[in-house]
Amino acid sequence: MKLTIHGAARQVTGSMHLLQVGQYKILVDCGLDYEKDRSIQSNENFPFRPEEIDVVILTHAHIDHSGNLPTLVRLGFNGQILCTPPTADLTELLLLDSVSIFMNKAGKGNRKRGKGKFNSGGGPQPLYLQKHVMDTVDRFVTIGFNRPFRINGDIELTFIPVGHLLGAASAVLKVTENGEEKSIAFTGDIGRKNYPVLNDPQELPPVDFLVSESTYGGRYHTKGKSVEETLVEVIEKACIKEQGRLIIPAFSIGRTQSLVYSLNKIFTEGLLPAVKVFVDSPMATMATGIFRKYHSLVNQEAQDFYKDKGDEFEFDNLTYVETLKDSRQISNYWEPCIIISSAGMLEGGRIQDHLFYNIQNYYCTILFIGYCAKGTLGHRLLRGDPIVHIKDRELAVYATIKQTDVLSAHGDHQDLLDNVKQQDKTKLKNVFLVHGEGESMKLLAASLEDEGYTVTIPEKDVTYNI
Repeated sequence: MKLTIHGAARQVTGSMHLLQVGQYKILVDCGLDYEKDRSIQSNENFPFRPEEIDVVILTHAHIDHSGNLPTLVRLGFNGQILCTPPTADLTELLLLDSVSIFMNKAGKGNRKRGKGKFNSGGGPQPLYLQKHVMDTVDRFVTIGFNRPFRINGDIELTFIPVGHLLGAASAVLKVTENGEEKSIAFTGDIGRKNYPVLNDPQELPPVDFLVSESTYGGRYHTKGKSVEETLVEVIEKACIKEQGRLIIPAFSIGRTQSLVYSLNKIFTEGLLPAVKVFVDSPMATMATGIFRKYHSLVNQEAQDFYKDKGDEFEFDNLTYVETLKDSRQISNYWEPCIIISSAGMLEGGRIQDHLFYNIQNYYCTILFIGYCAKGTLGHRLLRGDPIVHIKDRELAVYATIKQTDVLSAHGDHQDLLDNVKQQDKTKLKNVFLVHGEGESMKLLAASLEDEGYTVTIPEKDVTYNI
């Protein structure tokens, strides 16, 4: 076997790993690389010929793992894309949203339909169009968790639940090569234990090689307070004592559903008086429908809540906001309220309207529940900038800025370490670390080596014989 890390090598975005078994080529994930020093158009420069890829395995729907699939299809890939059923549905939703983002950036006059060719005039050209997304969706072949699937006579795939997002999986491959059986697992993104709505990551079977994410290498989540305890504390101060509004930027898929369920528990159990909650994201509404569709895959606590108290994503004081007109009307709602809107890092989306009208409101609290990359508006607010640029205006920041990591869906350093330590170090020949910043990888590698594991931090586009 030959392993080449073509994406997420010593960085977080753009996951893309090539496994060659003889002449057979398997691509694990095909995500968008949106590091700040790269143009989005550079994603079409694949280091291989797309038509030579035999099959794609998709670990989960997030755009840094799935977002370049339509480009791969547009440029010649014509094989199957293997994933779990929820991943197929959520990926379609995210890819269609990517098209909207591309088109907004490109402008209506800068595109030309027809066999994937785009004109060269005007602004940045879209990587792909809706047609290419639908061509991609047509290639999805869905496989349930823990159900071995024979890709060909020599290769068997099993998806193992990993938490993190509905449908997310580690991909475990058993390979027979030259009469010898080998095994390799690609973790995808590893979730946390006791996370709202989602199941805990399932232990992987013994493997010879492991390709592991390292996003939170060297970092630890805050211990002590539960999600509900943290939210009660913030809501009580912002909405009840101060009679103000709480704005929570949250990614539409995954984070918003876990947040809504946690708020449902808080108000249903009477931990706080009812406060109006607006979920202002059409994509979040559609994603919630997918969570309902695959209700059998949510965790036992959420299933028990459904049996005892009803839909975990619906309660009396909750409103899903559909139209842009209704979204803008929220600014005229003068009672205390909670506004959940995307995007999580404040780069675009309806959240910018809410910030524009509330950033100078002394009675507004903005609660960040996820990571904000450098250069984003979210990062500038978190570092304490007194003035920020929103919608062509320079606005003073009078709102209270808070952050919590209780709803981070990534496992931390200890979770990543524990995931590897389930493997017998006498059998596991090598751990390849991907999907993390350089320093995170080094810190995780050092901890693993202290435990007696062999670790490689692969360079981009370098092939390893395994």
